[in-house]
Amino acid sequence: MKKRPVDIVVISDVHLGTYGCHAKELLKYLKSIKPEQVVLNGDIIDIWQFSKRYWPKSHMKVIKLIMEWITKGVKVYYITGNHDEMLRKFVGFRLGSFSIENKIVLDLHGKKAWMFHGDVFDVTMQHSKWIAKLGAMGYDFLILLNSGVNYLSKQMGRGRVSMSKRIKNGVKSAIKFIGDFEKTAADIAIEKEFDFVVCGHIHQPQMRQIKTPKGTVMYMNSGDWIENLTALEYYKGEWELYQFNEDARMKANDIEVSEADEALEKNILFERLLEEFNSISSPERL
Repeated sequence: MKKRPVDIVVISDVHLGTYGCHAKELLKYLKSIKPEQVVLNGDIIDIWQFSKRYWPKSHMKVIKLIMEWITKGVKVYYITGNHDEMLRKFVGFRLGSFSIENKIVLDLHGKKAWMFHGDVFDVTMQHSKWIAKLGAMGYDFLILLNSGVNYLSKQMGRGRVSMSKRIKNGVKSAIKFIGDFEKTAADIAIEKEFDFVVCGHIHQPQMRQIKTPKGTVMYMNSGDWIENLTALEYYKGEWELYQFNEDARMKANDIEVSEADEALEKNILFERLLEEFNSISSPERL
């Protein structure tokens, strides 16, 4: 498959290290594009859930591909989120074309795009982190349960269902939270005179103009790679919300990403990460 050129790709809420992560699908998508800049907008590695020692090869391959991009000079911003908040200790770190940030502002053809994860707007995260972590565990269990339901549904000749998505779309408080989140992001972006505001966090892909008495801004959310399998792409001055499940090229072409998954102990994981880093950062490859 010929790689599609993309000026900027924004990906968030991948949650590598969890059972619900669609790492193989993400890898297939990443192998289909040729980006100039990559914005990893938070919760790429789920450090909260890391204690379960779950790390299949497909998850490692995602990390390896991103590291290969970095060695080729592709600008990669890693914006911290709540599930990988440990990395906030390293904000400002730079290695070649890679940097760790809490937020960034990009100049796009004379327009300003403000990008951040979005957990700063989450009251639960600010005041009751243990509740948020408990909710994350419950969400992960729901994803596992959902996998079993989808397996049975497939055996019966029916389509896939997303239980967590249905719950969120059917609970008024969840709908209100999403609406408040989007409005807050838009209000601040308009006040700061940004043209675009790009978030993640709420696993709700979106791209729409929000107008208030003080102005207008394009609000965008890159969604996630747990339920929606979405990303934001910027190319030749235009934004697009990419949806993996609606990409005919992904169905028509079989990019080889499958290897037997295996759970790795933490020490083995660290050793492999170190091996990958050493192999791509050796002098002859830089």
